[in-house]
Amino acid sequence: MSADLNAPAHPTDAPEAPNRASVPTPREPDSPAALAAPAAVAHASDRGARIAAVAIALAWHVAIALPAVLSARAEFAAPAVVLGAWILVAVTGAVAGVRLLQGSPLPPWPLAGLLLVVDAAVFAAAGERQLFTAANWVWGTLGWFFVLAVWGRRVVGLIALLSTHALIALVAVLVHGPDPADVARYVMYVYGTFSLPVAVFVGSTVIVGLARERAAVSAAGHAMAAERDAAERGLRERRDRLALVSSAAGRVLGDLAGGQADPDDPEVQRRCMLAAARLRRLIAESDDVPDPLLHELRAAADLAERNGLPIDLVTIGTPPPLPVEVRRRLADPLTGTLADARGWARLTVVSGPDEVVVSLVTPDREGPESTGPPPGEHDDGPVQYLYERDGNIRWAQTRWRR
Repeated sequence: MSADLNAPAHPTDAPEAPNRASVPTPREPDSPAALAAPAAVAHASDRGARIAAVAIALAWHVAIALPAVLSARAEFAAPAVVLGAWILVAVTGAVAGVRLLQGSPLPPWPLAGLLLVVDAAVFAAAGERQLFTAANWVWGTLGWFFVLAVWGRRVVGLIALLSTHALIALVAVLVHGPDPADVARYVMYVYGTFSLPVAVFVGSTVIVGLARERAAVSAAGHAMAAERDAAERGLRERRDRLALVSSAAGRVLGDLAGGQADPDDPEVQRRCMLAAARLRRLIAESDDVPDPLLHELRAAADLAERNGLPIDLVTIGTPPPLPVEVRRRLADPLTGTLADARGWARLTVVSGPDEVVVSLVTPDREGPESTGPPPGEHDDGPVQYLYERDGNIRWAQTRWRR
């Protein structure tokens, strides 16, 4: 649809303000779109912490535990059990780590139960001589795999697993008849087993929570700024449009007041009706109603009826939410044609989820077009305008497709 669709024939009529990009509707603070940014930031932070936890567990298991196991394999009470348990945990940990990074972790408690069984078996198979050495790899490694098993859950679960691990170690120490030095070493090992995994687990949870909170505060601030900017742009746009429309109406009234226009002249009447329709639709655009497009079309139809034009308004379906720009392009051409109608008019609105069609039928009459483009099909962005006349009727249609 070209810019002169509604341009009045009278040279003193100013055209309505050009269509501008519609003002974006601000998002509600609790809408899914507004919540998406904090969730994305929290997910990114959590993923970084997951990568760090998986890397620590596997690197510790391979770089520290494996060399110690291989160097002391001849000194174990049951070397095959210790080495087999190491392989089992390596494979299980790799699978658990990959699944955790993919967002589909393994069931936590079956995995934790398997790790505790391995824990007890290795303590029994390590023997007294390797009880407090690096070769007894469950001391330093198993806690990190507990972290992978219960990631994303409450820290109470991790503490319960580490406490069970400490009890298993205590039983092994007591079985071998500990002396005070063994008890001191046991306390030191338990402290190390608890402190680092719990610190990483709790720290990652706190960091993710802080990231989510800060992202939410930032998103809320941006939403408020966008809402304020949208309101200011909308206000400026309405002021500009009102100034132009009022100017056109003011010239018509000035001509009438100065005796330069005859109220009985059909062209003067058409100018008055077109100016009034534009003012009325401009007012209707800001009304808070369920169906803004139908509301604006009803306002134009009501004005036509008040000027003595019988008009039928038929609606089928409910229009989807449409930007102001699209509503203007759907209504403006028909408003101009309606202002030029004589005798009667029929306005039909057919709506669907992805399409809105507005049609206007009026009797044809002799003479050139006083509004709108020549007959034919015209495109204006997402809105298609079709206008035909055959000597009996004039038919105008605007169509929007998603």
